[in-house]
Amino acid sequence: MAKLILTNEVAGLGSAGDVVEVKNGYARNYLVPQGFAVAWSRGGEKQVASIRAARDSRAIHDHEEAVALKDALESNIVRLAVKAGTEGRLFGAVKTGDIADAVKAAGLGELDKRKIHITAPIKATGQHEATVRLRDELTAVITLQVVAAK
Repeated sequence: MAKLILTNEVAGLGSAGDVVEVKNGYARNYLVPQGFAVAWSRGGEKQVASIRAARDSRAIHDHEEAVALKDALESNIVRLAVKAGTEGRLFGAVKTGDIADAVKAAGLGELDKRKIHITAPIKATGQHEATVRLRDELTAVITLQVVAAK
């Protein structure tokens, strides 16, 4: 087993700044090369503290603020204009960063693209859904209207 410090959020494993133990192959072949984790050391407590401080500064601190953001996201349809070919097929796919930018442009607030989850790749125009984790216990469903850019 390998002991690691997570530098990014990993679904099903933990958030940035958490110290986790995983199998050696998972650490060596995926987490460390992708930059999701670094090896744990005795001097790593300072690194854990700085990662947690950065995570806390980006987090939504107030529960009421998170609920208000959830209501705003779920009550509005976010319009996203992307390059598309004939019959509504996109050139590429919609990424989580595109969704975060569209939410910000719509004036609904700022989201961290790492907290947005798309169940299936969005490769066509039309209406789609994405989920965003606002806090540990609070998620919102964003309705996206993907249209072809002029």
